[in-house]
Amino acid sequence: MAARLKDVAALAGVSVRTVSNVVSNAAAVAPATRARVLAAVEELGYRPNLAARNLRQGRTGLIGVVVPEIHSPYFGALTGLLIDAAQERGWTVLLERTGGRAELERRLLDGSEGHQVDGMIVSPWSTPPAELASLAGGLPLVVLGELDPLGSIDHVALDNVAAARDAARHLVALGRRRIAAIGLQSALGHGTAELRAEGFRLGLREAGLSPAAEAEVADLHRGEGARAMRELLLLPERPDAVFCFSDELALGALRVAAEQGVRVPDELALVGFDDIEDGLFATPSLTTVAPDRAQIAERAVQCLSERVLGRLAALPARRIVVPHRLLVRESSGGPASAG
Repeated sequence: MAARLKDVAALAGVSVRTVSNVVSNAAAVAPATRARVLAAVEELGYRPNLAARNLRQGRTGLIGVVVPEIHSPYFGALTGLLIDAAQERGWTVLLERTGGRAELERRLLDGSEGHQVDGMIVSPWSTPPAELASLAGGLPLVVLGELDPLGSIDHVALDNVAAARDAARHLVALGRRRIAAIGLQSALGHGTAELRAEGFRLGLREAGLSPAAEAEVADLHRGEGARAMRELLLLPERPDAVFCFSDELALGALRVAAEQGVRVPDELALVGFDDIEDGLFATPSLTTVAPDRAQIAERAVQCLSERVLGRLAALPARRIVVPHRLLVRESSGGPASAG
């Protein structure tokens, strides 16, 4: 016979209501009590009837996760963490990718695609912040990334300016003076490159330096990093350090440096951004700025869950800034095992 709520309650030594609150995430439960209930759920193999519960509550049990890319390691890893955090709360995720196309972002937000979801976590690249709330028409939203939304929309983001400044300060502290950047994207409006460029310039300016060069790219992937590095190595005065706005750009740049016999980090220090797994296993291993992806996912899903359940409907929007750290590895003189 399948385990019931009261069986879980008896094993955990709590009330049936407490078990219900834990499995439905309907109310706050003390961490120790929650852990005891979840252990009982696991031991008994209890599985709530999510379809019936959602029907009673007038919800679908689905949330949308909308990201610009799924092939990039950063968004792939973040999406996996979002799905894990959603599943822990009983949500099923409907995943969509937009390629940063404004028309698709708008169709997903305004419901034109026909998906019935209880709420949405979206990382927009093209939709102006002022349009997000009106397009969603009251659907609970949480926005990721640099486009700061208006109205009652929670926003979870990294402090890109501070993170890029930390990378620049690190290179300055190594004694590098001809420091270049790869990653400007003047044609895009989602703000990531602009903020990282701002932080990079600030870190150099604090040391009385200016950028040796700032290479534009069409995207943040390996091919553009390789192309930009070839251009930088043709300069009359080669840079002695390069900050790349993504690890993928840095991996492309690292490949070109190896092809042209430029020794990293002896002749060229290299720093990336995102802490993707490939960087740890590169030769040399890649120094990088590591956003706390797990916290991005956890805070985003928690915010959305609270909005969907209606507990925070009257509160103003929250702007949550997650931490980051600089992982110093071989490409800027650190140990291979760092991070």
